[in-house]
Amino acid sequence: MTESSSILLVDDDAVFRDRLARALTVRGCRVVVAGDARSASALWSGSLFAGAVLDLRLVESSGLQLIREFKAFHPDARIIVLTGFGSIGTAMEAGRLGAAEYLTKPVDVDRLLAALRGEGNAGAALAAASAVVPTLESVEWEHIQRVLADCGGNVSRTARLLGIDRRSLQRKLSKYPPPR
Repeated sequence: MTESSSILLVDDDAVFRDRLARALTVRGCRVVVAGDARSASALWSGSLFAGAVLDLRLVESSGLQLIREFKAFHPDARIIVLTGFGSIGTAMEAGRLGAAEYLTKPVDVDRLLAALRGEGNAGAALAAASAVVPTLESVEWEHIQRVLADCGGNVSRTARLLGIDRRSLQRKLSKYPPPR
């Protein structure tokens, strides 16, 4: 990726997307933004981008679904997945689909640029995630935490969605996270 290469930035959080786009532009990148999967797909298929930065969780879709589609159009493009809800499972899946890096929000812009350029230890998070097989307890803990976050911390609603008793969920939540 050169300084003048275009980057497609896909994130449904307008404030985060605009700030990140400004930070990348200040550092010499040409940034094109999209707020949803549909407009991102249209932009990606109609232009040649050096790379893409995809939010893992989009309102109507997932960044993981876009990786396969983006790689079909431009196999050599570097795709970086950004997430506020990182897990070993999604990192491994992103790597299998062709993502060059998997970074958590808030992201350091210089670290993101290094990943887009393939510099430094880019890919280290994906390599580390694929080297470790998570325990059943840690996968369960991550899933519970993700559903709890989606429910805004509402334990009763989370328990209903998970199909377990509220007290059982409270017991699980009162324990420390299991070792990976």
